Amino acid sequence: MKKVILLLCLFAATVITFKANAANMPADTGKAAAAPAAPAPPPSTDVPLTFSGSVDTYYKYDFSGHANIPTSFGNENNSVSIGMFDLGAKKTVGNASFVGELSFGPRSDQSIPTAGYHIQNLYVSLNLSSKFNLTMGYMSTFIGYEVISPASNFNYSTSYLFTNGPFQNAGLKGTYTFSDKVSLMAGIFNDKWNVYTSSAYVNTFGAQLTITPVKNWTAYLNVASGYTSGTEFDLTTTYQITDAFKLGLNAADFTAGAHYTGGFSGVALYPQLAVSKAVTLGIRAEYFMDKSGTYGAYPTTGPFGNVFGPGPGESVTGLTFTANIKAGPLTLIPEIRFDSSSKSDYFTDNNMAATSSATQFLFAAVYAF
Repeated sequence: MKKVILLLCLFAATVITFKANAANMPADTGKAAAAPAAPAPPPSTDVPLTFSGSVDTYYKYDFSGHANIPTSFGNENNSVSIGMFDLGAKKTVGNASFVGELSFGPRSDQSIPTAGYHIQNLYVSLNLSSKFNLTMGYMSTFIGYEVISPASNFNYSTSYLFTNGPFQNAGLKGTYTFSDKVSLMAGIFNDKWNVYTSSAYVNTFGAQLTITPVKNWTAYLNVASGYTSGTEFDLTTTYQITDAFKLGLNAADFTAGAHYTGGFSGVALYPQLAVSKAVTLGIRAEYFMDKSGTYGAYPTTGPFGNVFGPGPGESVTGLTFTANIKAGPLTLIPEIRFDSSSKSDYFTDNNMAATSSATQFLFAAVYAF
């Protein structure tokens, strides 16, 4: 209990110390912040080659004394560690464009299962009309709320839903924009997630319906279904309720594909409050459950070899308190995370004895350009 109180005091002190720094709002959270696809530019449009990216580093301390929470990235304990260097380039000439994104570092290595490659995105796109776009290549997934790049997430640590969902999809997709409130994407993708070559067939169907019912509220209804990769239904939505308060939600259900049984389901809520132009406070409250079967029982059997959860029929609840403190292009991220499992031996304590809960403190610095 003393450790938890000390941790909360440290979190509060960090926020107060940096509250006066900078004058820019924190970067928005995840892909839920994106608006529906805009109409295509006129044929004469020529956008120069532009670059963007990020660099991140962090310190994490797990109160067990060792890495204990099995979600993606930020796994090194009691160490000043590095995340990744991310560099993206894009260019548009007329109705044609390309996007390329490379990444290097531990966070990159954990997000790309193909050894020796550093490609996060590599695709070409063509506007066939002002409403219809075709895109082909290797793309960040359209499913879920959180993304790989820490510059586009509010929380530095990641959710169980993110860890278990796809990171990238390779394929061909078409997007039709009906209006500024509704668009629909549908495509075919490789049979497995996160790889740019098919091991058997291009047999996964994916679709995303984007709806903006009112100003500042956007919802994404997603599905990806394939014989090998399984089927995931996903809802991602964000609503900027006031200038200071935003609410995000991610809910998903996954059923394993061929050679696996079980799957997972879960929901995560993301309330965020801007207390000044420089400081935003937020919470991620997540409930994640493994379905009965072998999918969650053996961490190496999933489509990406992820650690999926506490085990068949078990659940885990995570509560993460995060602050984003802006200093120009630099975002400082103090974070406290409490995870609790319905399985009594999912985590281990500082004596390596089985326990049902885990607590960690993290402080990250993310520079976006």
